[in-house]
Amino acid sequence: MRLLPTALVLLLLAPCAALAQGDTRLAFLGRQLQQGKDPRTRSQAALVLGATEDPEAVPLLCGALKDASELVRAAVAKSLAKLLEPSGLACLQAHKGEADAAAKSAVDDAVAVLKEYQARPPRFYVAMDSLKDRTGKLPADLVKATEARLRSRLVRSGGLVAPAKESKAAAKGALKKLGVHGYRITPEIQATESGGLKVAIVCLTYPDLSLMGQVEVNAAGAQPGDLLKALVPKAVEEAAETFEWSSET
Repeated sequence: MRLLPTALVLLLLAPCAALAQGDTRLAFLGRQLQQGKDPRTRSQAALVLGATEDPEAVPLLCGALKDASELVRAAVAKSLAKLLEPSGLACLQAHKGEADAAAKSAVDDAVAVLKEYQARPPRFYVAMDSLKDRTGKLPADLVKATEARLRSRLVRSGGLVAPAKESKAAAKGALKKLGVHGYRITPEIQATESGGLKVAIVCLTYPDLSLMGQVEVNAAGAQPGDLLKALVPKAVEEAAETFEWSSET
């Protein structure tokens, strides 16, 4: 395994106007899904939400499982399956009694997809500390949403997130059973000299906690929410490559 003390990637996002449009994308799609007069419009909004890879799309989609149109309900179920967020499973299961045959088939298929996704063998085991806002200026809800996005991206990358406050003995038992490497990460949001944001991830072995190094990704030229949405997947990608998170024991 490579042990690199620091990996630095500079990501410049510009112009601001282009990302400002992205900042309202989820809200716009949510309104289209909830208020669109034509079922085809609502269905299209649902399908686009399913392609966002954003955990915040889950409650929007779950609410639309009650839509009056079976076309929309089927699209929503398909989108929850594509989104691959385990948090969408409960609302799908609550609608397994769907009356329309096509919508019910979509719900059942989505439930099966998410259950299979949850049951797949992990590629690595990771204990994640709470995301820290070192700028001291970001809204708490943005930090919380970014932490959820980071956790989701770790799972998408093949990680199994360890329980909070897991004992060392329990961690070693889990690693022996899974046959994968364990890591502990400490993620932070920091300000850059250019006025942008940086996501830094310190990585240690787990549960022995030997320092492996740090990766950092930076972005500037947009609003904080847009910067963080762009930085989270890049940070996880860099960490996975640098610390070879896909390696098995």
